[in-house]
Amino acid sequence: MRTFAAMTPERTERLSNVLAKRQPGLTVVLENVSDPHNISAVMRTCDAVGVQDIYILNTKIGLHELWSEKASSSAAKWLTVHQFTNAAECFAELRKNFSKIFTTHLSSDAVDLFELELTESVALIFGNEHSGVSEDIISMADGNFIIPQVGIIKSLNISVACAVTLYEAYRQKKIAGHYDNIKLTQPALDSLKHNWGFND
Repeated sequence: MRTFAAMTPERTERLSNVLAKRQPGLTVVLENVSDPHNISAVMRTCDAVGVQDIYILNTKIGLHELWSEKASSSAAKWLTVHQFTNAAECFAELRKNFSKIFTTHLSSDAVDLFELELTESVALIFGNEHSGVSEDIISMADGNFIIPQVGIIKSLNISVACAVTLYEAYRQKKIAGHYDNIKLTQPALDSLKHNWGFND
């Protein structure tokens, strides 16, 4: 059960400012990511750039129960985590809420991260630490992107890749003014305030 500190006026103001920056048009999907430390690191980055909802799809390794407030520096309790074990059900939910779905995958049709239009409503999928995004997921997505690299080792740790990608989304959204006004709907805002321990 999540616990929160006492809601002082200062804390209310701080959390209200955080909610004002949340970006419902941006999410991360983690497919069969096995290391809870990677998940925790991704959660911290999501919180840092204003992502509220994170989707965890486990078709091979079962539901995760391993990230903790300690492991994620309390990031998990500020996010809305959606867990799925069925890819079709996960995508059905994503399609309800996001215009485009992109995977991180090295392929002939993959585009450079910095060519993606990340000011639109978008879900970004990151795959397993060793095998990457599965072919099934790639086939259901709208396209693939890669993070440009010029080194010998053409891969990044998943949490690093996610951080690089989310901060490019942050850059684009900030320029477009997405952080200048509240993006959450009133029902979503009210629900989060309740979940975060705001005084009625």
